[in-house]
Amino acid sequence: MHAHHDQDAPAADPIAFDEFLKVDIRIGTIVEAEPFPEARKAAFKLKIDFGPAIGIRKSSAQIVDRYTLDELAGRQVAAVVNFPPRQIGKFMSEVLTLGFADEEGAVILFAPDRAVPNGSRLF
Repeated sequence: MHAHHDQDAPAADPIAFDEFLKVDIRIGTIVEAEPFPEARKAAFKLKIDFGPAIGIRKSSAQIVDRYTLDELAGRQVAAVVNFPPRQIGKFMSEVLTLGFADEEGAVILFAPDRAVPNGSRLF
């Protein structure tokens, strides 16, 4: 997750709808959150349950400014589940957890405003 101050940037170049559909964004529930002291940028390690078809996947998330470890378990988040895994130190991040930067540039997690089934896909 990269925190950028992008609110002043113009919209990105147009893409075709089928290009958007290649990005598989799913809802999952955080089942475990741990500190990630080795990370170069302050982050937490998350285990996220995306339901029976995808299962539990790991993610590194730079969300330490606005969240404590205690409040993360049980929270639903959105993540891209079809990027190749990324090695971050000794940790393998398997999905990209999505968020938006607030006014200070701290990351706010992106979540549905009502519970949806784990594995539900953005469309």
